Amino acid sequence: MPHPAQLDGNEENRHRDAVSHFVVRLAYCRTEDLRRWLLTQECHLFKHRFEELLPTDKVAVMEQAGLNYATLDAREFNDVKNQLEVVQRLANPTLTAIGLREIMNEGHSSFYAVPFEEVPDLVRQRKVLLRGGRAYIHRTALTSLVVGAFRSQLSRALAITARKWNARFAAEEADRLAPIVESLSSRYLGEDYTGRASDGGAGVALAELDALASTSFPLCMRNLYSHLKDAHHLRHAGRMQLGLFLKGIGLSLEDAMTFWRAEFCKKIPNDQFDKQYSYSIRHNYGKEGKRADYTPYSCMKVIAGTPGTGEHHGCPYRTFSEDNLRAALRGMRLSGPAINDVLDKVKGKHFQLACGVAFAASHNGCECDEGIQHPNGYFSASRKLLAPQGAQKAAAGAAVGGAAGPSGGALPVTPAVGTKTASVVALGDITPAHEGEHAPE
Repeated sequence: MPHPAQLDGNEENRHRDAVSHFVVRLAYCRTEDLRRWLLTQECHLFKHRFEELLPTDKVAVMEQAGLNYATLDAREFNDVKNQLEVVQRLANPTLTAIGLREIMNEGHSSFYAVPFEEVPDLVRQRKVLLRGGRAYIHRTALTSLVVGAFRSQLSRALAITARKWNARFAAEEADRLAPIVESLSSRYLGEDYTGRASDGGAGVALAELDALASTSFPLCMRNLYSHLKDAHHLRHAGRMQLGLFLKGIGLSLEDAMTFWRAEFCKKIPNDQFDKQYSYSIRHNYGKEGKRADYTPYSCMKVIAGTPGTGEHHGCPYRTFSEDNLRAALRGMRLSGPAINDVLDKVKGKHFQLACGVAFAASHNGCECDEGIQHPNGYFSASRKLLAPQGAQKAAAGAAVGGAAGPSGGALPVTPAVGTKTASVVALGDITPAHEGEHAPE
């Protein structure tokens, strides 16, 4: 099926687009989960590009794809005109009487009758008239028809690619292309947040962590932080995930050592901490071993984590039950509709999209421009939105001067999101109800 990008007049752009598509197709054909993910992303991209086309270009794409659906003739249109008008009104509640009249005045040449199984999303949303096994759609709904055909063809192509790769090329290219292809689906190519502050400033201080955890940590890090504050221990995978995240947001090695020591030494002696844990903390900062500068985990790596009993790393959107996830989202102060929206994304296995919905719901509807690709990117986007608000409130607090406090001092500035000194309370109850205490590893 032709892609809307093929209408781009730039030959180099068309070539790059085609090559990148087939490379990604090869990388994501290997498992059902990968194929489902790629189908969703490619259909979103195809839909966006198709909707940007001029009407004549849309017709050209449909003709090249063999989607030669004829418009209704005048007689059939008159037979169903009243029903079509009712469907248009119900399908578009915001449509004005003038707008509805304009649609119907376009006449039979603006309506198509297609097999109902080719527009399942419109049927599901009750946005079409069904009659005799056909769905009657207005020209503005052609996108659904074309995207459905694109999805079907790409799904078949991915299945064929998978069979051919496994039957022949995987063995032939075991030492050359296979390792590259197999790693593409799990490789993160965005910003790595190595040794820098995610908020774009000079990093974070140890005293700020509790407040930041309640406002700007993604759920995967809030969960680890809460369990650490509660049980004063995390197993190795959890320490790595949270420790590298804290490094990425700008927590210094000295503050990191103080932070972990303060929590762990509520259960173990100082010398035991020095023997068992201080080396790995210094190692993460490149001060021990081969002195590598380790990078914080990306969303793909976090999602791939599978916590066992007593472990809390990984992505809560993937690992939590529905009840536990609801409780965690309530701890983030999300509204009921927002929680339901997150759960819908989770049911479709769109974990990063679910995290994006949670981000927007907890930041007054503001979305993360780049999407949620990295926990440190979530933190960075959050600070960009919330830091100016905090500065404005601080300035307002300073402006009231000494008139507010009984001792002549200024009133304390109220944080943007209410927090308490006890970080577990500030984070909200995000501990799954069925989980108990954790024994030190």
